[in-house]
Amino acid sequence: MTFYEEVMQYLETNNVQSLKESVNEANNLDIIQLIDDIPPEQWIVLFRLLNKEKALEVFELLDTSMQQTLISMFREERAVELFSQMEPDDRARLLDELPAKVAKKLLSSLSKEDRDKTSILMGYPPETAGRIMTPEYVRLRRDQTVQQALENVRRQGKDKEMVYTLYVTDATRKLEGVVSLRELIIASPEQKVEEIMTEKIVSVTTETDQEEVARLLQDLDLLAVPVVDREDRLVGIITIDDAVDVLEQETTEDIFDKVGLTSFASQESGRSQRLVSGSLFEVWKIRIPFLIITLIGGLLAGAVIDAYEETLEAIAAVAIFIPVIMDMGGNIGTQSSTIFTRAYVLGHINVKKFASHWLRELTIGLSIGALMGIAAGIIASLWQQEPNFGYAVGISLTLTITLATALGYLVPFILVRMGFDQAAGSDPFITTIKDISGLFIYFFFVNIFLGHLL
Repeated sequence: MTFYEEVMQYLETNNVQSLKESVNEANNLDIIQLIDDIPPEQWIVLFRLLNKEKALEVFELLDTSMQQTLISMFREERAVELFSQMEPDDRARLLDELPAKVAKKLLSSLSKEDRDKTSILMGYPPETAGRIMTPEYVRLRRDQTVQQALENVRRQGKDKEMVYTLYVTDATRKLEGVVSLRELIIASPEQKVEEIMTEKIVSVTTETDQEEVARLLQDLDLLAVPVVDREDRLVGIITIDDAVDVLEQETTEDIFDKVGLTSFASQESGRSQRLVSGSLFEVWKIRIPFLIITLIGGLLAGAVIDAYEETLEAIAAVAIFIPVIMDMGGNIGTQSSTIFTRAYVLGHINVKKFASHWLRELTIGLSIGALMGIAAGIIASLWQQEPNFGYAVGISLTLTITLATALGYLVPFILVRMGFDQAAGSDPFITTIKDISGLFIYFFFVNIFLGHLL
């Protein structure tokens, strides 16, 4: 049984004790994968069962959008507890994503020391070394003995993010050298720190671009790099795990930027966040207007059926194939809109060449429509013992599928270009247009091919 299957079994049987033991013994990466696989409403159950230390470790590994969702789910005291235990740089990053009201409340809940550390980071420009550094590091003096330095590490290191690389400063925090923990351990206890430290230091300033820092750490294979101010005073460090996060973020932004989707990605992220974890009123504002369009469309579709009431009364079998025409069109339309949205976000669709992409999808829709139409036409002919019935159903289904496919690409494209939420709006528009037109097409061909039966 996989870890996921085990957890789901415990959740279904409400076996809380076994679930608690399982998740606390699990690898952090397995828990991250589990969170990706389960619905958000179950995240809070999982976190309540984790012990404090493990909950913090897992929370800090999540991306900021997941952290934001969890913070909104926690009771206030639990959110404050987790937030206060985070590293200052991780806190600053999360505060950037949270609504201003929530961020202010969490920041005010910190101790003065932690609040000062976080506020300092928030004061640096976004995407700079100062913004992503942590002020939690171990600082040594050059005149200390190795024994004194190790005692210093033991005393300070418990609450620091990085203890493998140690920095030597003078009384004013001016950076003078660097020494690794390994070098300290193997050195003679009576030796001075200045005898084993390296004075050739690779450092960055608080204003250095975060991507440049990340590349530096990657190229030089460093665990951390010191960050200094304009007077060369040590103010923080950037660790390799922060660099990896930056490189992932910058690479994603570069991909979006190359295809002109940076603003679109940001816009979609905000909309997605509101739909997933926003207030009920915010969700209503986004979803209900489009559903009203669907409601109106459904009433109009009913009006079309009502207009052909005599046809339905004369040939009752006509009603049998209405769900086929409507459902097949709806399914293919949803397929096309999903394919368009994914391809658009990933940059597989060139906006300037949209017409060629649309014509290709139209051709695909026509081919699929023809195949489905032939199959449905044969079934209708045999079922009703009337070849003309097959012609009416087959041609109608072919045209409806082709139309729905074309709409599946065209509608989300138009919504995106007009600045509307295509995720919430595409299907209602497609469904409304497809239902009304599909019924007109069907009844039109029924009257052409079966008019002699009316």
